Amino acid sequence: MSNVLAAKERTGHRRSNLTQLRENGEIPAVVYGNKNGSTAISVNSADFQKTIKEVGRNGIISLDVFGNTQNVMLTDYQKDPLKNEVLHADFLVVDMSAELNAQVRVHLVGESKGVKDGGVLQQSLHEVSVTAKPQEIPEAIDVDITELQVGSVITVGEIKGNYQISINHEDEEVIASVLPPKQEEEISTGEQQDGGVPENEEGRETPASPESE
Repeated sequence: MSNVLAAKERTGHRRSNLTQLRENGEIPAVVYGNKNGSTAISVNSADFQKTIKEVGRNGIISLDVFGNTQNVMLTDYQKDPLKNEVLHADFLVVDMSAELNAQVRVHLVGESKGVKDGGVLQQSLHEVSVTAKPQEIPEAIDVDITELQVGSVITVGEIKGNYQISINHEDEEVIASVLPPKQEEEISTGEQQDGGVPENEEGRETPASPESE
């Protein structure tokens, strides 16, 4: 699925120009990968958010720059963590008939038996590199962890057969595991609870002080 996203070419690259663009609801961006090299553009922030929500992080976008439409993918973006606003975006022109590399999110599905038994789930891979044609790249790769027991792991090799794309990781690389429950350690200091020496223990006499002699 592809959605049309309108864009404008931009010429100002100074910080003040970029700031003004953002204040006007625009996101500075770059489109690259075509025979003309890279082109500086801007896209409407609201339209950008709406498009990414509809097509997904790895979806195909029809980028329209004054009537010149190209199929692109969002390859990278910078975000202000405080304002939760996109500051800059990179778009790659794609050939729909050629394979390309992309990063795909790993989504763990289900509740593992090991976690139900008190184990601790650990996810080692949150993204995987894949190679596929643009329209075949999934939004996320789902990994079912329901049968994962304490002390067990799920590796990349175990999920490769579930997808008709190339996953560019070694078969032995761990995606998720369930660690044993943490055991509380009993620490003994050997000190008396009251922190002092008893004045007169049972069965023992308190030694006389020098003054009483």
